[in-house]
Amino acid sequence: MSNSSLTNATDSDSVIGFLIKWRKTLGVLCLVAAFISLFASFLITPLYRSTVILYPASSNSISKALLNENPAADKDILEFGEDAQTEQMLQILNSGRLRDKVVAKFNLAGHYGIDSTSRLFHTWLNRQYEANINFKRTEYMAVKITVLDKDPQMAADIANSLAALLDSVKNDMQKQRAIEGYRIVEAEYNKLQTEVKQKEDSLTLIRKKGVNDYETQAEMINQQLAIEIARGNTSGIKALEARLDTLAKYGGSYVSLRDALENDKKQLSFVKARYDEAKIDAHQSIPQKFIVQDAYKAEKKAYPVRWLIVMTTVLATFFFTVIVLAALERWGNEPTFARFITKLNNKRAQ
Repeated sequence: MSNSSLTNATDSDSVIGFLIKWRKTLGVLCLVAAFISLFASFLITPLYRSTVILYPASSNSISKALLNENPAADKDILEFGEDAQTEQMLQILNSGRLRDKVVAKFNLAGHYGIDSTSRLFHTWLNRQYEANINFKRTEYMAVKITVLDKDPQMAADIANSLAALLDSVKNDMQKQRAIEGYRIVEAEYNKLQTEVKQKEDSLTLIRKKGVNDYETQAEMINQQLAIEIARGNTSGIKALEARLDTLAKYGGSYVSLRDALENDKKQLSFVKARYDEAKIDAHQSIPQKFIVQDAYKAEKKAYPVRWLIVMTTVLATFFFTVIVLAALERWGNEPTFARFITKLNNKRAQ
């Protein structure tokens, strides 16, 4: 057998021998730790867990999703969101604005027993909120809302309300921008309407002067004037020349107004489409999420897990005691408590 094998065997025997030597001490301490941890677990307020799972929507704008002339270029209103929308949803769920709504709706300060007159009121409230309410992204790119509470019905209500208030907070944020955009487009739309109306009124006045279609009238009058000149019809010539004078006087204005009016009407049609879209975005709302699973009242507690607490405590006690005993034994000083346990065990054996 090699030296390394002998060394390993010796070390193994030493460990086993050490554990056998202190088996009673380790057993008593682990047993005491188990009873203490089990008793302590009954003093911990049980918490119940409720969960909501949801996906973000890909489209935020009703007008872009429903009224756009090229729907294929935009997100489908029924399509689930991607990474960017998931991150945005998580950011809103973690926002102070949403937290404040939930705290106010359920009076969480009173529910958590936090003194509102305390100098650290908001600090303790936020810590308790963050300890009981958690948001995370799942492996399938959904968002999971988890709520822990001593009241199972309260846990379910808070989780469902968070999903509902998500729409409220996001829509409020978007409405502020949408309303400002709507006001800008509305002002431009009203301005164009006024300009179109003014040009139409001016054209109406010119038409009353006898100018209805400058190019066509000028061509026809000139043709007729040539005929009357050939006939030598003096009265007809004077009448036609008078009409030409009117055309000459108002024709330029007529053409300018007509062309400007045509351009303004095209612009007005474009702005009208943007105006209708902005109006819908400013005054209408759609859900910002798809709920996969609603929260329900939990039937059993999620915390504390007593067997896990006991097991963790016993293992921690065992390893800590082994380290302490080994260290003191190495220094040649048997611990007083260990001697006490040994003597106690010896007396029981007698």
